[in-house]
Amino acid sequence: MTGAAGIDPRGPRFTASVTAVLLAAALVVPEGIATAVVGALAVFFAIGAGLGVQRTPTGVLFRTLIRPRLTPPAELEDPTPPRFAQAVGLTFAVVAVVGYLTGTVLVAQVAVGLALVAALLNAVFGFCLGCEMYLLGARFRSARATP
Repeated sequence: MTGAAGIDPRGPRFTASVTAVLLAAALVVPEGIATAVVGALAVFFAIGAGLGVQRTPTGVLFRTLIRPRLTPPAELEDPTPPRFAQAVGLTFAVVAVVGYLTGTVLVAQVAVGLALVAALLNAVFGFCLGCEMYLLGARFRSARATP
């Protein structure tokens, strides 16, 4: 995608890198700290899902401190799939927070682990699992609408 509505594809990848570090930390710190870390990530995910990834704290950091030091991207990306991916991340973060708060730590850790895998796929390989889920859903909706 090109045009003003697009986002730099390196921004969500940067955000995924920061997210992966925080999720990994949540797996090794005491439960109270993990709850706070994952709760903060839930807020970040909610901002990303509601307002767009470029408005998350890591998105603002990327836009103001990192992107000005990079060459312009070859092309811009549609922001809709990353927003959907943020909603998926929010779901896992909420499950994890609820798990920590109710004492079902294994459920919380599994949710954090799954979110960590998705964040690592994006950060390391540029493969956004939530974005791919969005695109598959769009293809399915399109196929169902075609007579």
